[in-house]
Amino acid sequence: MSIGNSPEDDRPSDHRPTDDQPAENLPAAESPADDRPTPAEDRPSIGRTLQQARVDAGLTVDEISTSTRVRIPIVHAIEQDDFSRCGGDVYARGHIRTLARAVGIDPALLLAQYDEAHGGRPPAPTPAAPLFEAERIRSDPRRPNWTAAMVAAIVAVIGFVGFTAFSGGDDSNGSKSQVAEGSTPATTKPPTTKPAPDKPADPKPDPSDSAIAGAPRDKVTVKVNASDGRSWISAKDHSGRTLFDGVLEEGKSKTFQDKQKIDLVLGDAGAIKLFVNGKAVENEFDPGQVERLTYTKGDPEVG
Repeated sequence: MSIGNSPEDDRPSDHRPTDDQPAENLPAAESPADDRPTPAEDRPSIGRTLQQARVDAGLTVDEISTSTRVRIPIVHAIEQDDFSRCGGDVYARGHIRTLARAVGIDPALLLAQYDEAHGGRPPAPTPAAPLFEAERIRSDPRRPNWTAAMVAAIVAVIGFVGFTAFSGGDDSNGSKSQVAEGSTPATTKPPTTKPAPDKPADPKPDPSDSAIAGAPRDKVTVKVNASDGRSWISAKDHSGRTLFDGVLEEGKSKTFQDKQKIDLVLGDAGAIKLFVNGKAVENEFDPGQVERLTYTKGDPEVG
């Protein structure tokens, strides 16, 4: 009778410990704990955190952009974790800090997360130059030369005394010689001037006279004089081109010419005096009255 193999002999024996292979060298079973995410992978991204905080605060991207002065495309890019549009790590950190404060969260954690992801740290402040370097560069002030100043002062005093003594001796010698000769100083009388007869002052030309004298016959000439107050006026030629548009102050005047016609708009017609083609125009307008007038070469009738 033959003896068969036992069921235990049919089991796979690949991982059985043998004399040549100790048990501790067998492959270890994979643990399900290796597939669990780390705490850094489990936390939300910077952009997701800012976006969720903005939504929770009830703010739109436009409102965030208005309050922080960060442009809308950059806000969208940061919320998508795209920091390439910020212009560098310094600007990216500044935008993250500004947006975090705007939505009411602490920016320190987000900045640390940004530094960890981008392998950077906040720029270290530049150390100030040592004080001794500035003092070493500064030049020592030169001391005043008191000896030279004293010598110059003494020379100036001696010169002044000598000049005074010399001038006084000449004056005394001149006066003694005049007394010995018995000459007396001559007295001169100031010339008398006769008062010139008063001439009547030339009368000042009336504004209308000058306007009449200077008005050419082949053109229309309009002179606007703000004699009774300031007024806004507008003047245009026959083609509609603006010759003047503004306020004419009291006492000032403007003269306009054109080959065909002049169109006027007076804001305060009662304060204006007009001269058309060398002739005064009767002012029958009330103060504060607005008038639109047109004058041609054949006027001075009110248009």
